[in-house]
Amino acid sequence: MSATQPASLARTSGPQSVLHRLLVLDAVVTGVNALAYLSLSGPLGRFLGVGSGLLSGLGALLAVYAAAVGLLASRRHPPTLGVRAVIETNLAWAVVSCAALVLWLEPSAAGAVWAVLQALVVAGFALFQHMALKSRQLSQD
Repeated sequence: MSATQPASLARTSGPQSVLHRLLVLDAVVTGVNALAYLSLSGPLGRFLGVGSGLLSGLGALLAVYAAAVGLLASRRHPPTLGVRAVIETNLAWAVVSCAALVLWLEPSAAGAVWAVLQALVVAGFALFQHMALKSRQLSQD
């Protein structure tokens, strides 16, 4: 285990367990965002300074993604290709979130902070998932 991983993850029994927990956490966090965006798109849209239609669409997309990540996490040994797809999707989400702030969105101050924070969280998921996947692969060799 790397010293940079959170202590709670370092206490797990092995790389497979760490990867599983990261996928579950990703699915839960994404699912909570999806539910918030879907059920509170109007008030959240006003607070964040983005359209409620955009939030509803993102909520639907996130709900499907959360279900897919949750399904992957439910596997005893998630396939490497699936985990890589999650990592790459998370990285893409982080990049597009930041690009949207610069190129086309004009959110409120709270919305700009939220976009950056969630991009950092998602990039963090990608980083730790990548590390856990590499560790799993090394332990199999």
